[in-house]
Amino acid sequence: MAAATPAPKVPSKKVRRRRRFVALLITLTVFVAAVAIGAQFLKPLLGMDKVSDYPGPGTGSVTVTVAPGSGPKLVATNLQSQHVIADADSFVAAFTAAGGELSPGDFTFKTEMKNSDAVNVLLGKDSSKVMYFALSAGLRIGESLDAISKGSGIPLSELKALSDSPAQFGVPAPAKNLEGFLAPGEYRFPLGTSAKDILQKLVTATTDELKAQGVTDPAKQYQAITVASIVQAEGGQADYGNVAGAIYNRLKPGNTETNGLIQSDATVTYGLGTKTFHLTDAQKADKSNPYNTYANVGLPVGPIGSPGKTAIDAAAKPTANNYLYWVTINLDTKETKFSSTLAEHLKYVDQYNAWCAANAGRCV
Repeated sequence: MAAATPAPKVPSKKVRRRRRFVALLITLTVFVAAVAIGAQFLKPLLGMDKVSDYPGPGTGSVTVTVAPGSGPKLVATNLQSQHVIADADSFVAAFTAAGGELSPGDFTFKTEMKNSDAVNVLLGKDSSKVMYFALSAGLRIGESLDAISKGSGIPLSELKALSDSPAQFGVPAPAKNLEGFLAPGEYRFPLGTSAKDILQKLVTATTDELKAQGVTDPAKQYQAITVASIVQAEGGQADYGNVAGAIYNRLKPGNTETNGLIQSDATVTYGLGTKTFHLTDAQKADKSNPYNTYANVGLPVGPIGSPGKTAIDAAAKPTANNYLYWVTINLDTKETKFSSTLAEHLKYVDQYNAWCAANAGRCV
């Protein structure tokens, strides 16, 4: 007889439950792993891996230049590309909330800064970490150097000594100092920047503007800056081109109306070391004043202040006109009247005198 085959042993209920639990656990583990892996692929697509701000305070040093006319979005994009901030959009939101305005210049940041800290750099609220000063257009050399000294902590005597040796800064040979070549604007420099480097930065901004306008010959550069400084002092910004055109008309050899005399009050007062709207006949007749354009033919011996970009551009490319005279008849609006004859000019001078009479204390 054949041997009987034993019946298969059926697993107990306890074993079956354990097997189902293990299978379920394995399935759940695989599912969780799949979700985790999938999320890593989806995050970049959904923007979920985007960091909106760094914890700060950051490391290293990054210098970023804010060009004139730059908006917060452009600056933010530049900052993000250089890893100063994490996200341009969140930075723009922080900058807007701070209520500040952008100023052109060079700014020193760290990499991976908090948005709020980077905003403070742009707004100059970390003045303890930078040298900061602002120069207005039309300032005379002494005023400019004084502002630089106060903002940088550099002794005024050191700045003046450098200014009085202008050849080292690449300015035209006739210059006796840096008058006219210290570009107006707001400036921020890292602590410890040398006086020479600071002055060179300002001078370069001016000479670069001249070159951008096609004025590359040193003699013509010096003439343009001298004319621009008079334009800056004499007219409202909207009239710079016409004032420059009138000055060049007066310098023409064939001019018999004014015989080569510019007749600018601003140049005379510069030579006198004063600031006034009225000159005496004796002051206008004094030929010993090298800046007296009533008594001495042609341009004064040098610039009479720091012209801004608009004035420099006007001097480099003056408006073509037939004017020989101009007078600002309203010191508030800077409204300027132009004429080709003395008779017409005197009528406008009467308007200026009437404005002065109606605005006591303004025309002194």
